[in-house]
Amino acid sequence: MIKVIITDDHPIVREGLEKILSRDENIHVAGTARNARELMSLLHTEECTVVVLDITLPDRNGIDVLEQIKREKPHVNVLMLSVHKEELYAMRAFRAGASGYMTKESAPEELINTIKCIAAGKSYASPFMTEKLFDTIEGKKADASLHGDLTNRELQILCMIAAGETPRAIAEKLYLSVKTVNAYRERILKKMNMRSNAELVRYAFQQGLIE
Repeated sequence: MIKVIITDDHPIVREGLEKILSRDENIHVAGTARNARELMSLLHTEECTVVVLDITLPDRNGIDVLEQIKREKPHVNVLMLSVHKEELYAMRAFRAGASGYMTKESAPEELINTIKCIAAGKSYASPFMTEKLFDTIEGKKADASLHGDLTNRELQILCMIAAGETPRAIAEKLYLSVKTVNAYRERILKKMNMRSNAELVRYAFQQGLIE
C-alpha cells in the first residue's frame, strides 16, 4: 500500500487530491496538512511513502521544506505540486531532492501514475523537464537568467511583487513583517541590478514568471 500525505494550504485542493487518489485501491491518504508545521508533525507520527507537497505554503517555501524532509526522512519520496510553470521551480526542486514535479493543471490519471512511479523509487519529469535536465547535465545550457541567483524565498517574493501584491499582503501570506518583505525587495533589486518594481514586473512577464 502506498501511503501519501497531501500538503496544500487550500482546503478545496486537499479534498480534490484526496478524492482523486482514493480512486486507486493501492493508494491510501495517511493524512493532510495545511502548512509545513503540520506536515513535519505528521511525518513524525504517520508512516509515509510519498509526500505531495505544494511549492507555495503560507509558513515556509516548499523547496526549503523539501530539503528538511530529505534531511530528516530521506526514505520519503516527494512530489512537488505547483501552479508555477516547470521552468521556474522544477530544476530547483530536483536539485533539492524531489522525486517528481507536476503542475496543478495535470490530469488526475497522471497524478496517480506519477505517485506509483515515485513510490517504486523512480523519478518523474515531463518530457519538457527531461530535456532541460539532460541539457544541464551535458552542459549545453547554463542558467544565465537574472533570477537564477535568487534564493527560493527571494524568487517567491519576486513573483508576488510582479503579480501586484503589496508588501503588507506578502507579509501576511508569508508570516513576515513588512520591514522584512521590504528588505527582501531591496536585495532582489540589487541582485538583479534593477531600480523599481516596474522593472521587476516587466522582467517577470518577459521571462514567463507570471502570466
